[in-house]
Amino acid sequence: MNKTFLIILILVAGLVGFFIYNSNRPGELDEFALCLKDRGVKFWGAFWCPHCQNQKKMFGRSERLLPYIECSTPDGKNQLQICIDKEIKGYPTWEFPDGSRLEGEVPLSQLSEKSGCVLTQ
Repeated sequence: MNKTFLIILILVAGLVGFFIYNSNRPGELDEFALCLKDRGVKFWGAFWCPHCQNQKKMFGRSERLLPYIECSTPDGKNQLQICIDKEIKGYPTWEFPDGSRLEGEVPLSQLSEKSGCVLTQ
């Protein structure tokens, strides 16, 4: 086996290991995201929506725990029936158990205040 190939193989294996380790680490906002979910808060959005992507980025690795509901059809041209039934008009939309909503990119502090979930960073 050629030394260059062996070095490249070791580097690739190291990078793969690093990414696997890093993706499985808890996020800083895991408890906050789980609290939102446990309290019945819903985050309605669309995969093609840049504001939804920005909102998710606010949560970092904890994004995976958000109570996110996709509204867009796979082709991005229509809305799924669940979102039509809920009368979701814009993205992102945060819906709270009392029926109130916040639309657009919502600061984490405002989500904390509205949901009663403690924000620790």
